[in-house]
Amino acid sequence: MSDREPLWEVFVRSRRGLSHTHVGSLHAADATLALRNARDVYTRRQEGVSIWVVRAEDVTASSPDEKDAFFDPAGDKPYRHPTFYTVPDEVENL
Repeated sequence: MSDREPLWEVFVRSRRGLSHTHVGSLHAADATLALRNARDVYTRRQEGVSIWVVRAEDVTASSPDEKDAFFDPAGDKPYRHPTFYTVPDEVENL
């Protein structure tokens, strides 16, 4: 592995899951190799049905140190919370 190879973040959707979950990182020369390496490293026991790899440099994230200022604006928007209606019992995943 070379220090010049980009870092890739790996997300796997499990057989029982509905969404992809971050499982780790790896270095690879390109997206094709990153997918193959991610498959070999993170789904050895066939626990995945889908893999995403994203260059770490392309990920933009909020800072945990600024969480209060970043997330406070959502607190004054109660319509974003499902408290105003009843979800029918037959709805499994919302």
